[in-house]
Order: sequence, then structure tokens, then C-alpha cells
Amino acid sequence: MSGFLSDLVQYRKLLLMIVVLGIGGTHLSGFQMSVINYTSPYIQKFLNETWLERYGSVLHQETLTLLWKKCLLLNDVILIIATLHTGFSRTAKSFEMILVGRFLEGICAGIHLGTHVQYAGEISPKKLRGFINVTSSVFFALGKTVARILGLRDLLGTEDRWNVLLSFSGLVALIQLLFLPFFPESPPYLLLQKGDKAGCLKAMKQLWGEGNYHTEFEDLMKEKAITKGTKIMNVLEVLREPSVYPQLITMLLLLLSLQLCGLSAITFYTSEIFQTANLQESIIPYVSLGVSVSELISVIFCSSIIDRFGRRILLCGGYLLMALILVLLETSLLLSDQFLWMRYCSVVLIFLFIIAYGIGPAGAVSSVTNEIFTLSTRASAFVIGGIVIWLGLTFTGMIFPFAVMLLGPFCFLIFIAVLIISAILIYLFLPETKGKSISEITEEFKTRQFKKKRHQAVEVNATEEKTFCTKL
Repeated sequence: MSGFLSDLVQYRKLLLMIVVLGIGGTHLSGFQMSVINYTSPYIQKFLNETWLERYGSVLHQETLTLLWKKCLLLNDVILIIATLHTGFSRTAKSFEMILVGRFLEGICAGIHLGTHVQYAGEISPKKLRGFINVTSSVFFALGKTVARILGLRDLLGTEDRWNVLLSFSGLVALIQLLFLPFFPESPPYLLLQKGDKAGCLKAMKQLWGEGNYHTEFEDLMKEKAITKGTKIMNVLEVLREPSVYPQLITMLLLLLSLQLCGLSAITFYTSEIFQTANLQESIIPYVSLGVSVSELISVIFCSSIIDRFGRRILLCGGYLLMALILVLLETSLLLSDQFLWMRYCSVVLIFLFIIAYGIGPAGAVSSVTNEIFTLSTRASAFVIGGIVIWLGLTFTGMIFPFAVMLLGPFCFLIFIAVLIISAILIYLFLPETKGKSISEITEEFKTRQFKKKRHQAVEVNATEEKTFCTKL
């Protein structure tokens, strides 16, 4: 641990860069995801009152729901303008400003999510690559936590201040806008795309301090040799490139397992689960805040151990532990009517599930997806991954309520199955990326693909020989 702390001191300029990057990056995505839970009752009331004042009639519940779904689905290109729309919507008595603001905020959140993860991965030295990659998850969890804190009724989660809460993200966007221009482009981009060796070395020293970065520079030169003559590929080109398929399939497996692990359902419906456990209404917001704080602390802990234990252990172990906790959670929910103390077990198990998620897959997934792609394919791969993430969130958010109505507590069996299958597939097919250069990781994917083809060829030959002998 002392060695890890000394590394952090050495790379203090890089850490400052990560903070500036994070508060305007995944922090915004996490904030936008959580803040709407605290403002939705007041916004729906505002929609109804505005409609009544304009047209002299009350909105039908179906129309109100339709308007509100648009606001959710069209959830960060100019975030400050977006937050000005939401911030002054009450003054202007215009619910349309909320729709426009949330639409722009949604775009910005999607852009920030992808660019933050990619940039953080490119500016990290090899010895701290896992730690730096996990910071995107740290700031995502921080965004959700800040939203929950500010959303308390003691602060901004009131009918008089909900518009101020919605516009808070404009402040962090302004901070990033002011400070980010003082930091350099990423060393891989300068060398591989611009061909600027001097600029690459200068950026390394600016970000990492004075030192010998011969190993990192050589790794970039190897990647440049591998991708020589290859330009940055767009999404369609990546989808048509067979050599990238193993990495794409791996990324999709990781992202889908993350979306269907049960976390999104628990995050979106924490309050409902606590109500099912018969907790008092007044303490539910504070318990929900405790869940977010637990996720934040556990992801920070993950960032400190990922470069020691590797990615595969955290992923497989995390998913299996989460599956076990969900089994116990389902059992406690089924028995909560018979044994009153079981309601408290459900609350404790939700906390344990969040902690297991934070220590394991929350950070490891973002690290692996950053490490398995070359610079020429990474941006487009992240676009594909971003689409999968948001479709997964939408799918889970829309389907889970119906699954609860149809299956009750048994709905968690779906997530248990996903977790177990994901752990097995990761163990079988995901190479360890800890401490390896992109050229080494790419070669390992090729080796695994070659072994698979060779095994299939041996089986085909054996079948043909058996058929030939039978004919004889």
C-alpha cells in the first residue's frame, strides 16, 4: 500500500487532471441519472399547474405520463445552456424548457461518459492503469451520491428549489470548461495519430512528472507498428472488421452483464424495495443515500486493489458474490411477512450487494473495456458500448416493474442466472489485461482465436477420418 501511495504522490499532476476530467465527465452522467428521482413529483405537479393556467383544464394522467416519459427519454450539446433552461423554467412558466434542457443534458451525459473513460485510459501510466481507469466509475458513483445528498428535502429536494437542483450540473461543467484547456492531449493520440514523438514525450512529463518513460513509449511504438497505415475507424468500419470481433464480443458481454446484474433495478427502485421491507417513509431517503455512499466507498477501494489482484478475479468473484447475495435477498423478501426481522435483512443485503458490485465489476469492467482496444478502434467501440449501456438502462427501467408484477420476489432469479453465466464466460474467455500492453493483449486475443479454430479443425479432421474408416 505504501508503494501505491508513493506512486500517487509522484503522479499528483495526473491526479489533478483526473479530478478536472471526472467532475465534468462520468460525474455528470451519475448525477443526471439520480437527480430526476428527487425532482419528478414536483416537475409533474408543475406540468399540471402550467397546463391548467394555459388551457383551463387539468391534464389527463395519460397525457401527463407521456410528457414525463419524453422528459426522461430525451435526457447533457451545451450543458450550461441546458441547465439555464431547467433553472429558469419556473420563472418563465414553461415546461417545454424542462424538456429541452433534459434533452441537451442527456446528449452531454452520453458524450461525457464515453470521452471521459477513453481519455482517462489513454493518459494513465502502465503501473496505475487500472487505478486511473476505475476513476471513471468513482466519479459516476460520486455523481449519484451528490444528487442524492442535494436531493434531500433538507437541501434542494423541495417544491421551491427543484429547478435549482436540476441546474446544479451547470456549475461542474463550468469548472471543467475553465480548467481542462490547461492540460495536454493524451500521449497515445499525439504519437499514433499526429506522429508527434516530441509532443508525446512532453505530454508524458506534463501528466506524470519528470522521469524515464521508456517502457510506455516503447509500448506505444509497438502499437504504432501494429496499426501502421490504419486510420481512426468509424463505427461501421469497426463492425465490418473481423479482427476486432473478439474484443467487441468481450465488451458486449461485460456491458450486458453489468446492465443485467440487478444493480440498475435496485438503483432505480431502491425506495420501493425499502417500502416493501416496511421501512418508515421518513428515513428511506437517508437509507438510499447510505446505499450511494457505500457504492462510492467500495469503488474507491476497488481502484486501490485492481492493479494488485487483476481484472478477472474481481469480475468473477464479484459476480458470484452478487449472485449469492441476491439468493439471500430473494429469500428474505419471501419470508418478510412471516418473520418481521427479515425486513432488516433485506436492507442489509442491498448494502452488501452494492458493496460487492463496487469492489468487483463496477471498476473492472471500465478498465477492461479501455484496455482491449487499439487507439484506431477505441472511440467507435465506445460509441457502440455507450449505445448498449443506455439501451440496457432503458430496458431494465421499463421491464423491471412488469417483472415485479408478474414474478414478485422471484424476478431476481433472472439476475442470478445472468450473474452466474457471466462469471463462467468471463473465466473461460477473458484474458487477464493487468500489466500488459495493448499489443500483448491484442496478440492474446489472436492466440485464443487461433486455438479455437485449431480445435475446430482437429474435430473436423477426426470426423472425416471416422467417416472414411466406416466406408472402408
